[in-house]
Amino acid sequence: MFHRFPHSQRHHQEPEEGKRLIVSGTASQQEPSMEDELFEQVVSVFGTLVSWVAAGAMVFGGVVPYIPQYRDIRRTQNAEGFSTYVCLVLLVANILRILFRFGHYFETLLLWQSIIMIGTMLVMLNLCTDVRVAAELNTKRRSFLDFDWNYFWSWSRFVDYMQCVLAFTLVAAYITYLLLDSALFVETLGFLAVFTEAMLGTPQLYCNYQNKSTEGMSIKMVLMWTSGDTFKTGYFLLTQAPVQFWTCGLLQVFVDVAILFQVYYYSRYPQKPASHSTSHTTSAKAL
Repeated sequence: MFHRFPHSQRHHQEPEEGKRLIVSGTASQQEPSMEDELFEQVVSVFGTLVSWVAAGAMVFGGVVPYIPQYRDIRRTQNAEGFSTYVCLVLLVANILRILFRFGHYFETLLLWQSIIMIGTMLVMLNLCTDVRVAAELNTKRRSFLDFDWNYFWSWSRFVDYMQCVLAFTLVAAYITYLLLDSALFVETLGFLAVFTEAMLGTPQLYCNYQNKSTEGMSIKMVLMWTSGDTFKTGYFLLTQAPVQFWTCGLLQVFVDVAILFQVYYYSRYPQKPASHSTSHTTSAKAL
């Protein structure tokens, strides 16, 4: 007799084994996909955190160097180490940048950067004015409404600076409104905004050249400016900001590097004897 039962049992077992192989193969295919999904989520969260940090650095990074300066002025009640022309340049640059946005849209992050910088410069102006007036009790009071060019930006009250800033803003806004349809005007406005800010370090560069020395200048602050301007320019390039932004950003980095070269050159090859006076030569950007 032939025993067919084992043979038929083998036929019944083979499909079961095949099913187990298929199921195990499917499970092995699903596991990598779950790992990939988890990895993508981690990368996405990390990318979001990096973008937030970069955004915060862009908005508040320009304000940071002025915090120790503000505290130092309050502590010493002496504002001679800080030039209020820093405030003038940055106010003009950021007001023009905001107006430029009406004709050429750019990232909202940069808009907030300008608004916060304007507020910071007004706070610095208020402090410097109060300290200077308190130290010059016998000096004749000067007002914006005197329209005396010899005392421009050297007024006795903070309200005079506010009047000047508001007058400039209204005039610039009205001109922008009239010429907003002109592409040439809009692009020129954007260039003037960032070019003004880019030129902030040139007074120090020229002052160092005249004095043949960098004595009294804060090297630490120049290094902070260089790193900040480099980061800012790289951000402009990566976010495809208008060409005016990254072009003048590169110019700003160049000025910072030139000042650092002066530090090296004049320390290596002194052009005049070191001064022992207590005066502090500061730049238009110096803290």
